[in-house]
Amino acid sequence: MPTAILTGQPVPGSSIESELRSLGFDVHLATGAADTETLLARAPSEERVAVVDARFVGHPHALRLGLTDPRFPLAAIPGAVTAQPAARQALTRAMARENSAGGGTVLAVDSLADRITAALDADGAAVHRPELGSLVAAVPADPQARNEARQAVAAVDDEAVRLKSAVKARDGFVTTFFISPYSRYIARWCARRGLTPNQVTTASLITALIAAGCAATGTRGGFVAAGVLLIASFVLDCTDGQLARYSLQYSTLGAWLDATFDRAKEYAYYAGLALGAARGGDDVWALALGAMVLQTCRHVVDFSFNEANHDATANTSPTAALSDKLDSVGWTVWVRRMIVLPIGERWAMIAVLTALTTPRITFYALLIGCAFSATYTTAGRVLRSLTRKATRTDRAAKALADLADSGPLAEAAARGLRGTARRLPAVTAPAVALLGGAAVVATAALTGFGGPWPLVAAIVYVLTSALAVARPLKGALDWLVPPFFRAAEYLTVLVLAAKADVNGALPAAFGLVSAVAYHHYDTVYRIRGDEGAPPQWLVRTIGGHEGRTLVICALAVLLTASQFKLALTVLAVAVALVVLVESIRFWVAAHKVGAPAVHDEGEPA
Repeated sequence: MPTAILTGQPVPGSSIESELRSLGFDVHLATGAADTETLLARAPSEERVAVVDARFVGHPHALRLGLTDPRFPLAAIPGAVTAQPAARQALTRAMARENSAGGGTVLAVDSLADRITAALDADGAAVHRPELGSLVAAVPADPQARNEARQAVAAVDDEAVRLKSAVKARDGFVTTFFISPYSRYIARWCARRGLTPNQVTTASLITALIAAGCAATGTRGGFVAAGVLLIASFVLDCTDGQLARYSLQYSTLGAWLDATFDRAKEYAYYAGLALGAARGGDDVWALALGAMVLQTCRHVVDFSFNEANHDATANTSPTAALSDKLDSVGWTVWVRRMIVLPIGERWAMIAVLTALTTPRITFYALLIGCAFSATYTTAGRVLRSLTRKATRTDRAAKALADLADSGPLAEAAARGLRGTARRLPAVTAPAVALLGGAAVVATAALTGFGGPWPLVAAIVYVLTSALAVARPLKGALDWLVPPFFRAAEYLTVLVLAAKADVNGALPAAFGLVSAVAYHHYDTVYRIRGDEGAPPQWLVRTIGGHEGRTLVICALAVLLTASQFKLALTVLAVAVALVVLVESIRFWVAAHKVGAPAVHDEGEPA
């Protein structure tokens, strides 16, 4: 149990002790700095500890924000400071210095907690100070100030503020106006019954999988039920994040589950639609796989661009300035958010079209909408990259290299091409990545199945991929390299499976791309959580993007169409087993050892 140390003389009628206990703290009273230091030393080293001024007046949610958020090792609000186990040493040093300097007394007009916070700042420690907004957190120095603070507390509805802050600050139109107005109350209901965000996330996944099963029936009733359940799954998907913000239940494992399950839900639903269409005599597996490829490449564009500019210096451009200016014009904000077709708009469109039309029409609309939004966002980011004078860091270059997912073939060839790469223009990396990928996809599409030319193009692709990563990816457009690689690999699998023209080839290709895409998403979430990329043995075991592309092209040359289908199935199972086992092992281990809690408040996916 975490420990809270109340310092100074208790104030008659104060509820601070009961409020701390309601937040889960074991409360101890200290009369001065020396007593506080002694109690701090006795507190369990593996638990959070807080020092709180007994005169504190404020909202319970202000205390909750300041003292219980698991994402920050050190945090403080006026009159209170807290440290998680990883930051206990810094807190102990600051406390010892205050005890020595203050002679073990608490000044009548000063707060020991605030002095400790100032000492932590002087030491250069990163102390998080939550944005309280209208919430009150104060240490009144006299009875009049205390009465004024209490009146300020009474004037603001603590629960209303807490509910409002549970909703993501920036979200899509559908989520903001059609989901969040009531999903926040579902989140509060879950919190009051002891449910965790991970349990709600799992419920959302199960609901989506049931929706996919309903779609797979191929009946109109099944399609209607699938659309309704998909919306219900999305409501739960919003609820889990709102529950995490409402109750401050953030975790590394939870962030991974939330992000991973979002992808699993959507792509499983695509598969359900394709199965349902097949029951009605319509083969839309190519459309389903194309939608997954397009959506995954969109995400990789987002991830790569954000990582490339995460800590870039001089990171400004006229295009970015124009975008910021448009954000000040109310109606343009929502139009621009809807144009990018975030998850709320996308799932609402899929659900409605599933219920009212056919899977083929649903996929056509999805492909057109995603293609338009991808063109819009990518064009804007290219313009920003060309017009800004950003200097990218080694961290950004490494993140892009990890996202590239280069295997042993590209790495070996890159070592021999470094000298050549240094002499080439800055645009070389994305240019050769695009040309090499386009060559292998076009060759697979324009030649007959079983011919040698796709294999020749795949060998060329290995070389162009190596040249693209032969030097650090710090160029203005080098963030395009990972999405070009993703598109080349996924589209090669799609095209060759379609050219095989044998029943079951495209579903097998869907499974293989799903397994590989999971590996690529997992890489992103590890980087976002500051956990680093997957281990090199994993990347080498599954071949890297260029190795898999080469193997698939070789199999298309060496095997019959039926054998090729079987090979795709075996590859899909093998890749899925390797990446899933390693991913689950990693994230569960990170959760058990207390990896820093994370929570993504970025763009809606």
